[in-house]
Amino acid sequence: MRYVAVIGGLLFYLSCASAQDPARPAYLDPSKPTEQRITDLISRMTLEEKAQQLNHLNAGIPRLKIAAWGGWNQTLHGVWSKQPTTLFPAAIAMGATWDPALVHTITDAMSDEARALYNIGADGPRSKHGLVFRSPVINISRDPRWGRIQEVFSEDPFLTGRMAVAYIQGLQGADPHYLKVAATVKHFAVNNVETNRQRLSAEVDERNLMEYWLPHWREAIMEGHAQSVMASYNAINGAPDAINRYLLTDVLRGQWKFDGFVTDDLGGVNLLVAAHHITEDPVEATAEAVKAGCDSDDAQYETNIPLAVKRGLLQTADVDRALTRVLRVGFRLGAFDPAESNPYSKISADVIRSPEHLKLSLQTALESMTLLSNKSNFLPLKKENIKSIAVIGPAGDTAFETGNYYGTPARKVSPLEGLKEAFGSDAKVEYEMGSGFTDAADPSMIARAADLARRSDVAIVFLGTNLRVEAEGRDRRNLDLPGAQEQLLETVYAVNPKTVLVLMNAGPLAVTWANEHLPAILDAWYPGEAGGTAIAQVLLGDYNPGGHLPYTVYASLDGVPPQNEYDVAKGFTYLYFKGIPLYPFGHGLSYTQFKYSNLKLSQSKSLVTGKVEVSFDLQNIGTRSGSEVAQLYVHQVKSNVVQPIKRLRGFERVTLQPGGTKHITISLPVSQLSYYDVVTHKFIVVPGTFKVMIGSSADDIRLRTDLEIN
Repeated sequence: MRYVAVIGGLLFYLSCASAQDPARPAYLDPSKPTEQRITDLISRMTLEEKAQQLNHLNAGIPRLKIAAWGGWNQTLHGVWSKQPTTLFPAAIAMGATWDPALVHTITDAMSDEARALYNIGADGPRSKHGLVFRSPVINISRDPRWGRIQEVFSEDPFLTGRMAVAYIQGLQGADPHYLKVAATVKHFAVNNVETNRQRLSAEVDERNLMEYWLPHWREAIMEGHAQSVMASYNAINGAPDAINRYLLTDVLRGQWKFDGFVTDDLGGVNLLVAAHHITEDPVEATAEAVKAGCDSDDAQYETNIPLAVKRGLLQTADVDRALTRVLRVGFRLGAFDPAESNPYSKISADVIRSPEHLKLSLQTALESMTLLSNKSNFLPLKKENIKSIAVIGPAGDTAFETGNYYGTPARKVSPLEGLKEAFGSDAKVEYEMGSGFTDAADPSMIARAADLARRSDVAIVFLGTNLRVEAEGRDRRNLDLPGAQEQLLETVYAVNPKTVLVLMNAGPLAVTWANEHLPAILDAWYPGEAGGTAIAQVLLGDYNPGGHLPYTVYASLDGVPPQNEYDVAKGFTYLYFKGIPLYPFGHGLSYTQFKYSNLKLSQSKSLVTGKVEVSFDLQNIGTRSGSEVAQLYVHQVKSNVVQPIKRLRGFERVTLQPGGTKHITISLPVSQLSYYDVVTHKFIVVPGTFKVMIGSSADDIRLRTDLEIN
């Protein structure tokens, strides 16, 4: 393998004095303690240089031999770059895998590519590649209309937390001394609406905040050790997050011991003036943000911090505190150390779009495929019985959506291409778009699609959404298939009942008609560059789908509260929704069947340190190898406060051969039976009876028992 040295700011070490040189400044000496090096560096900087380093696009300090190490970039599901990188399925598809180990492997691969780009001095979207990445997005999809569901893992805090920890640890690496890259978790906090997002105030009571909106953040910081946190645009209970001292200082640093740095969402400090109107003075807004615990911003900080100090709005100590937090991450990244001391400096460009990474992208797409319905075992298709296939729909060809915040792939296998490759010369595979994603019906286009379906053995209709429907800055108004897609689907089915619907979407779609009429529905999400290959393998049975829904699919918006209601107990998500969903949280079918049996609980110990071992057997009783996601839910039977209908408290994805059995044990800490008490302002466990439920989804419970906490 070809090895390369880190360029830019690290090259100066080639001519640097030896470690024994007494004239060598402490901040350039890797043998010195990090805090000493930070203090030494800050002592040598002017106020203007300090302010410039707090600009997230800092240019470095040539006179001190400090290169532009930080910057920021994105790698939500592939490194954003001017050259092609590996494109993975969108984050919500990762959530559908219910496989944290896989997510860790994905982000390890992405951070390898990110480091390689930094090492060779490649161009990023704005400047040379830096080492701070604004990923993952760990907000939760409380509202099914939210436009950024593609960027997140789940509607559930527990599942989101497990995915977040795996993602962060894979991204940042496992070296005991150096970070591979720095993860920025975003958007902190209660960020869940795009409409008016730059000025809205989310009204959230204390219990909701602690039980639903913050647990996964705590795990990302305390277990995942994320190095950076992004404050969101919105306010909480009237306090904009960029100056929310309670969030940024009391909770983040006080309760969770976070020792990285906080940045605001792009332009967030400026919005304190332009949108939240906390002041008309941008210098005062900058000072308030720094003092509240927001350490990094854009040009606002570089310009206004020196002015704030001169006007007495900030003390030099305030600036040094923010700069210490930012530089601490830089030193952990090894940005000021010789290349030979950092193992990540040896990652070469050979890893970018390597065969292993391309294979991993396909594996992720396969694991995410979620079979929603399959009447009379219509799928998998029997290849030997099919001589003609109609591929129909706006997502069937190269126009299928791959999401946002990633680089440009070198290829993008469409469903049409995947099916043509899978069938080869054994069948004729033809395509008609039928309709656009959002366009009004074109009778001639629909007629051509119907004609193709009529003369084909099977019709596969690829429908869904794109960034014109759901995206950053754009919420949906309903859960329907947009444009003329529903009309297209019903017309195709009318001429050929052997019609399969493949959804390629992010947020939930209420395909109630399709569920009632069609023989099979598969959710393929935004499946990345190998999506077409993965879809073909699943449809033909070369891969048995094992994905499970990371959110509730509602039959309609009936019973779903309005977007500006942040109290999830009013009816949001599987935790509190009292209606009958179209597909429940955790749902996912297989081409085989699984049997659950022998549920047992170990004896709990104490309310404070105790845990319960929940064990059971899972057996594949079908004829195919397959994956199942076994899910553990709990519910407190009697309580003085409103409790969720059930809460996810454990899961495991298991692959079994036909006839195979696995004995599964899930640890349930007694602390996970707690709720947040608004009187004591603490999580408490109240003795009593708890229902322990094991199942294949939130509504498909296979085993039940009671747990007594005394």
